[in-house]
Amino acid sequence: MRRRTTRFPLCLLLAALTCAGAADTQGTALEDTAALLLQPAEKRAYASAEMLLGAARAGQRLVAVGDHGVIVLSDDEGATFRQAQAVPVRATLTAVAFADAQNGWAVGHGGVILHTADGGENWTLQHSEMDDDRPLFSVYFSDAEHGVAAGLWSLLLTTADGGKNWTAVTLPPPPEGGKADRNLFALFANDKGALFIAAERGTVLRSDDGGATWSYLSTGYNGSFWVGRALKDGALIVGGLRGTIYRSVDDGRSWHAAVSGTKSSITGLAEAGDEVLAVGLDGVQLRSSDRGVTFTASQRADSLSLTALSVAGAAGVAGQDGVLLYSKRGVVAAAGANQKNSSREPQ
Repeated sequence: MRRRTTRFPLCLLLAALTCAGAADTQGTALEDTAALLLQPAEKRAYASAEMLLGAARAGQRLVAVGDHGVIVLSDDEGATFRQAQAVPVRATLTAVAFADAQNGWAVGHGGVILHTADGGENWTLQHSEMDDDRPLFSVYFSDAEHGVAAGLWSLLLTTADGGKNWTAVTLPPPPEGGKADRNLFALFANDKGALFIAAERGTVLRSDDGGATWSYLSTGYNGSFWVGRALKDGALIVGGLRGTIYRSVDDGRSWHAAVSGTKSSITGLAEAGDEVLAVGLDGVQLRSSDRGVTFTASQRADSLSLTALSVAGAAGVAGQDGVLLYSKRGVVAAAGANQKNSSREPQ
């Protein structure tokens, strides 16, 4: 039997329970639930107040995705948000990534992969596996043709044609033996073209051939890493459970724990000028001025949990204002280089 894990990030666990609870309450058969999730997302008066799980930049636009197939867009650095015009699914969406200002992909429950060619206005369904309970947690594209999606129990898919076709990749057994069944939470890449995945059991995986083959990197940590980032100077940063942040300056061959200053789990990482930023559960916000070696922690007064981090304006440019989109259900997506806008209410 396949292993079912309890080590989900809180936001993904909430999303899974929301879907499962709805199905149980209504007594809906599995196939009926799948059919429902493959219906177009509904227009919602308060779409930006839905549970939001991922955010990305599409040029100057901010795009966030979440529960019920909701995708919201902002063209004014978060002052206002509007719902995408057409989204073909109601499945929970967990992550979004853009190769350029127009071409983007979103992934989520039921193995769904969506594509947009107009900066997030309209989306089409490229892939789904509703009969296999394995959500996708992360997606990365190096250009408009080559991409990777990763998820539950080492689910890993690659494409070389912009997502028209997706190929399953089988990971090798982990160093300690047994099946390759780690949960793969966050894809990221460095400027040399190497791909990395932040995963559970203190694991980081690396690929030097666009995702065709992978090797395991040992960090010395036993908990889950939920997010990862390659900095401009080549350093790798991963973060996860209980405020844990690890750092590598030799392409992942060795890792050292950073001083995060918090016990709240890390859910987002970004680089803004000379600073490394992080956000987490319980409204935690972290800043580092020494490239991620040490962080200074602060906490929102309302303790709303932050789930994704995106730098406003041109990514990595110091001095740009931060934008914050949050849900009254306690899940937040997107923040930025400074927090003077952090009290902004969702539109």
